[in-house]
Amino acid sequence: MSVERATMAFAGLMVLLSVALTIWINDNFIWFTVFIGANLLQSAYTQFCPAAIILRKMGFQSEAQLATAEH
Repeated sequence: MSVERATMAFAGLMVLLSVALTIWINDNFIWFTVFIGANLLQSAYTQFCPAAIILRKMGFQSEAQLATAEH
């Protein structure tokens, strides 16, 4: 799995988790959902994503690296 796809999967998991926490634990967890959305928006414009940095350190490779490695 590429770092790009792993980042999207992680973001989706965090959104679902934050919504579940908002519904079942406390309404203030909605701010966690807002934070995730804001992070996704800023990373689209700045190309800076802390989750992607952590995933790269864990050994995930980019789509370009995986495409080059296959040939």
